[in-house]
Amino acid sequence: MTAIKFGTDGWRAIIAQEYTVDNVKRVAEGTGRWMLQQGMKQVAIGHDTRFAGELFAETSARVLGALGIKVMLAKGYVSTPMVSLATFKTGSGLGVVITASHNPPSYNGFKLKSHLGGPLAPAQITEVEDLIPEQCTLALPELEDLQSKGLLEYVNMEQMYLDHVYANFDIEAIHKANIPMAFDAMYGAGQNVMRKLFPDAHLLHCEYNPSFMGQAPEPIHRNLTELSQLIANSPGIALGLANDGDADRIGMYDQNGHFVDSHHILLLLLLYLYRYKGERGKVVVTFSVTDKMKKMAQIFGLDCEVTKIGFKYIAEIMSKEDVIVGGEESGGLAVKGHIPERDGIWIGLMILEFMAKTGKSLQQLIEEVYEIVGPFASDRDDLHLRESQKQDIIAACKSNAYKAFGSYTVESTEDLDGYKFNLGEERWVMIRPSGTEPVLRVYAQAADQAAVRHILDATRQTLLG
Repeated sequence: MTAIKFGTDGWRAIIAQEYTVDNVKRVAEGTGRWMLQQGMKQVAIGHDTRFAGELFAETSARVLGALGIKVMLAKGYVSTPMVSLATFKTGSGLGVVITASHNPPSYNGFKLKSHLGGPLAPAQITEVEDLIPEQCTLALPELEDLQSKGLLEYVNMEQMYLDHVYANFDIEAIHKANIPMAFDAMYGAGQNVMRKLFPDAHLLHCEYNPSFMGQAPEPIHRNLTELSQLIANSPGIALGLANDGDADRIGMYDQNGHFVDSHHILLLLLLYLYRYKGERGKVVVTFSVTDKMKKMAQIFGLDCEVTKIGFKYIAEIMSKEDVIVGGEESGGLAVKGHIPERDGIWIGLMILEFMAKTGKSLQQLIEEVYEIVGPFASDRDDLHLRESQKQDIIAACKSNAYKAFGSYTVESTEDLDGYKFNLGEERWVMIRPSGTEPVLRVYAQAADQAAVRHILDATRQTLLG
């Protein structure tokens, strides 16, 4: 049997290759054994809209139930933040989400959530990995048997989440502001909640389709052209929102159909919470996030910590310290007043509320950000390379071989997680292998989009010749 390892965000593998019922049983048993070691007696389990999610969730429930652990099981598909919230609200020791998040449709995965409602700490995930057996030998009870023994309870996690939303947002004010909105669920688990919250919104891909029409449900611009065009061709729409497969990430568009990346959303969140809501706390961002966050935090007199890439590092700090905003470049963002979890729906509501309370357009709010930290743009290329190519590039980064990318001279290098090459004038390019996919990610920041593109093209040329 192959060893099963958790990557940046859970164990992910291709369905019917490594991601099989037998391997899910193994991971669930390792998880259960770890829970018992920790004295945990209850787990919350849910799945998103991916293929066979229900089968894998029920399989996990049967394994954990066989170990005497009570299972709180979602009926129907739910988002990752719904499971995270349910873990916290039901007093469960752990949460399990069957999802591969934004990966291509051929993948599924297994995420672990802490009792506080965020990702399990990296050190604890390693402990779970060490307990995964070569095969599961447990006799698995039927769900009905577990239910009759009081070891299985079905939970309406979607309603629990909606109640939490209504308790924390001025939904009435948002509706009264009459902000015409378009929403793209990317066939993911956010569709039902958003349909209930905003029945008048322009809805795209809000149907159940486990294959995601063959497209990875990652809310980045190249995957959201239909949403972008809809907004550009519909002068009345003021905002576009999109979520990934398990609705923990967000994509956003302004009234012109221009993509608003996570860097800008993070700055908007910090501005709203600090200046308009009077909140205080630490700012935590991953290594690939714009340094403008550090700049705004400094202007506001707030501490800012930069972590390795992976939301679990942010969540670990959020569980121990008072954090106002935390986030990563890939669309995983979290804020004070919620569980320590990235949540694409929650963040969308936060921006909607910001617009409703100020009466300003998204564009106007971004201009307010620029007045504080200066204008900038950023982008990312994903290079699909052979493993040998990828390793050669990383080795060259490590040995400090890259002194320039085209006409851009490297002034200094940082290597917290990947390699960030500072190019002067608040410009940088960063190179890092993905923790979830066979790709090399290349990130860049500059004063405008044309300059960013120029840096990315020059970097690609330098790396690949």
